[in-house]
Amino acid sequence: MNNAARFVRDNALGLFFGVIFLATLVGQFFAGLAEFNNQQHAQGLDPISWANYLTSPDFAVDVTENWQSEYLQFLLFIVVTVWLVQRGSPESAELEERGLEDEKTQRLGPYARPDSPKWARVGGVRTTVFSNSLALTMGAIFVVSWLVQSIGGGAAYNETRLQDLQDPLTWTGYLLNADFWSRTLQNWQSEFLAVGSMAVLSIYLRQRGSPESKPVGAPHHDSTGSTG
Repeated sequence: MNNAARFVRDNALGLFFGVIFLATLVGQFFAGLAEFNNQQHAQGLDPISWANYLTSPDFAVDVTENWQSEYLQFLLFIVVTVWLVQRGSPESAELEERGLEDEKTQRLGPYARPDSPKWARVGGVRTTVFSNSLALTMGAIFVVSWLVQSIGGGAAYNETRLQDLQDPLTWTGYLLNADFWSRTLQNWQSEFLAVGSMAVLSIYLRQRGSPESKPVGAPHHDSTGSTG
């Protein structure tokens, strides 16, 4: 097997989702551009170019309002599963293993292996940061996406207000506006429903060979954390 084929095999999951992400993002762009220009035509306004739409607040808010809800979902799931368990779910830690676990179990400091990441071995602030780096990164992406959504959403909302001869809102004013929270909460509730359903349905349902599922023959309530 040559290096290229080995790289694809070893990174197939990430490559697959990367490709379909880009494909759907491009599809969303062209569909959104067409819809935006349809609205422009209905209002007797000139259509805009693809370059103007790419940098428009409408496109920014349509993209980031989904991103921020996805990363909030992952952030919460990563953090709460440290302490909260769901008996029988492969998405949950074992009942007796909840919590941060000791350094030996986590292979930190003197218990690190020679091939462990450097920041897991050095101790101090660097090990603390690395120990929480996944949640910190997810949280940072969520905050940035949320800010872009709120700024872009406010700009798009104010464009509509100006067309209706109404005064624009400030950014803080938009944060208190029903339009912002309608967009935000409709995304949050769908993410919370999806991840909650996955945690509970995986107790009773199976997908053979998937690491997100228990082994097909595993009992419903006695295989928390196991995968098959």
